[in-house]
Amino acid sequence: MPGIVGLITRMPSTRAEAELARMLGAIHQESFHKRGTWIDAGLGIYAGCVARETSSSDAIPLSNERDDVLLFFSGEDFCEPGTKDRLKRKGHQFDGKGLSYLVHLAEEADFPANLNGSFHGLLVDRNREDATLFSDRFGMNRIYYHESKDGFYFAAEAKAILAARPELASADPRGLGELIACSCVLENRTIFKEIFALPPASAWVLRNGSAVRKASYFQPQEWEHQVPLDGESYYKEVRDVFSRNLPRYFGGQERVGISLTGGLDTRVIMAWRKPQAKSLPCYTFSGPLRHSQDVKIAQRVAKVCQQSHDVITVGNEFLAKFPEYAERSVYLTEGGVDVSRCSDLFVSQKAREIAPIKIVGTYGSEILQHAVMFKAVPPMAGLFRQEFLPYVHQAQETYSQLRREHPVTFAAFRQSPWHHYGVLALEQSQLTVRSPFLDNDFVRTVYRAPKSNGKVHDIRLRLIADGDPVLMQIRSDRGVGGASGSISKGLSRFLLEFSFKAEYAYDYGMPQWLARVDHLFSPFHFERLFLGRHKLLHYRLWYRDSLSKYVRQTLLDPAALSRPYIDRKGVEAVVQGHLKGERNYTTEIHKLLTLELLHRLFL
Repeated sequence: MPGIVGLITRMPSTRAEAELARMLGAIHQESFHKRGTWIDAGLGIYAGCVARETSSSDAIPLSNERDDVLLFFSGEDFCEPGTKDRLKRKGHQFDGKGLSYLVHLAEEADFPANLNGSFHGLLVDRNREDATLFSDRFGMNRIYYHESKDGFYFAAEAKAILAARPELASADPRGLGELIACSCVLENRTIFKEIFALPPASAWVLRNGSAVRKASYFQPQEWEHQVPLDGESYYKEVRDVFSRNLPRYFGGQERVGISLTGGLDTRVIMAWRKPQAKSLPCYTFSGPLRHSQDVKIAQRVAKVCQQSHDVITVGNEFLAKFPEYAERSVYLTEGGVDVSRCSDLFVSQKAREIAPIKIVGTYGSEILQHAVMFKAVPPMAGLFRQEFLPYVHQAQETYSQLRREHPVTFAAFRQSPWHHYGVLALEQSQLTVRSPFLDNDFVRTVYRAPKSNGKVHDIRLRLIADGDPVLMQIRSDRGVGGASGSISKGLSRFLLEFSFKAEYAYDYGMPQWLARVDHLFSPFHFERLFLGRHKLLHYRLWYRDSLSKYVRQTLLDPAALSRPYIDRKGVEAVVQGHLKGERNYTTEIHKLLTLELLHRLFL
């Protein structure tokens, strides 16, 4: 994804410049990306930036009037209204558009705590002869680093560090264990032994080739210790903060679109945004079999709001290029997503043609409802070697400890930057993604929810009703809300919930005995009765049928079967059983394909 790269070093400038060039080349992925460099050999600072053309980060670095403070910044800041006017009253000169004001904000004592958004950056102070590497409060716009005797390396993608230091391309077994158990790496580790992610809210001071001060400008405990509000006061505060700050996320010079679903999170956004007719293009992703509940409801919402609506279908076009999308996705995210999410790259390419900025409802249910989106799941017995399993068990223990944290802290500061990061990075390679549910003020307010007995009241329904009562008349994809009578409403919700669970059972969750039965009746295509009503991806069938050749060639390749942590016989049984249609090993194939591509691309 776009971002900054660089090194702080005392090595000869010719060598440092060559390493910087390799780092930039590693993350300059698309024809619509542009890049630039800045070097101060006297300070030993070699930095570069890759940005999407026409984005707010395409004019980097920024400098103050004296040219003694420079800022490399990647991401966005949704500042308080009046911030730019306040800086101009202090005598600062800058372009009113884009991010040019940030370098002056960086001269204030509370920088970068005074920022609100997803970002990372490098602030160079020529008077102090140092640089400060910083990350956003939640750690969503990730920056990686490596410390060595040669210098301090940092990059928006770990592969950029590998381009400069190829000897680091060895697996960290703990990181791999977490990837297998949790589908993401935990606690700022990576799958590489000596490359780490900068912690959230970091402000590390770099000088003379090393980090001389590893500081943090924020800790979640600051928000955890707020006094809870009563129920009505809490709702009003959430409503007021959300509605007041929402317009910030629709600003800028580029066209904004929204990825509309049948759920409640994007409905809350539409209810309070109240866009002018035909001003906010909407789109929804669909599968090849039929229009899902997401599509049907999103179309109704868009119509009520008088907005255009497009359907982006993940079907034959995607499947024909699945190997390309799978490899590309694993490469772009360094395993941050498994191959089952490579469709996000496909749809993001299509969505960029509609609007280069994408509004999403992601993190809404997680922050407000404490929805847990990932778990530590032990792998199937016999798939991995016994000597590797302790790392998987360690991942389960780490996850268990993290779940004891405050539920909002887990959702915002753990789940979001670890579990959600891979998909976000994949999307951000194509367009800019914004979510108002990770706004600083909003998350801080949610910490003040009344103490409960464990069940969290869903205030999203009230937010929708207060924002736009007409939108509240449309039920969700799971049958929540809507205007029908109590009996028909209850029946509708029951049928939708049944179809949702039936589809999961027929696809990913199909038990092995039922897979054998389904195989016997495969000529009758019973999948048409269940699939596509809620989900758009059907990998159990795809791996068995249209993608079977790719699965077989990739996973039964002699090199793949010789990887040090897998059990050869276990892998062969998984592939052969699934491809025959007698077993359901969809999730196992996801992981095996991802791990094999990681080895081929990086290790």
